[in-house]
Amino acid sequence: MPVTLEPLSPKRLPKWLRRSAEEYASDLISLGRSPSDAHRLAARSLGNSFPGGQPASGQYVFDVHDGPGRPVGYLWIGRAQGEDDSDWWVWDISINEDERGKGLGRETMLLAEQFAKSHGARTLGLSVFGFNTVARRLYETLDYETTSIKMKKTLG
Repeated sequence: MPVTLEPLSPKRLPKWLRRSAEEYASDLISLGRSPSDAHRLAARSLGNSFPGGQPASGQYVFDVHDGPGRPVGYLWIGRAQGEDDSDWWVWDISINEDERGKGLGRETMLLAEQFAKSHGARTLGLSVFGFNTVARRLYETLDYETTSIKMKKTLG
């Protein structure tokens, strides 16, 4: 069955926002942030893009479906924060763990590219944590180029 993107229902958005904030905070904690700092940063990031709990203009959240009515992940995509409306960003993408390794992430990214292009995007960027080697390999096979690298050393 082909992968499809279905707009996330407004009824499910609050739960998705909580889940997304928790996942982002967890990633920040794994990079060495304190839990309180990580949760504060995650809340601020999502608050900017979802004021009042609703997507800001140019932000879109989709359920990723593999077959009718069978969600297997989600995608958050939208205009990048800047002056050029043709610069777009994959803010978050997740495929359920038990569904990984089946090509669903690749198909989702290809649909994301089509969606962004149909809405005037010339570029599509994303961030990936250094520890996420599987995602990094996927993006490289889709011809995404590294444009910046952050490095950090814990001083003992």
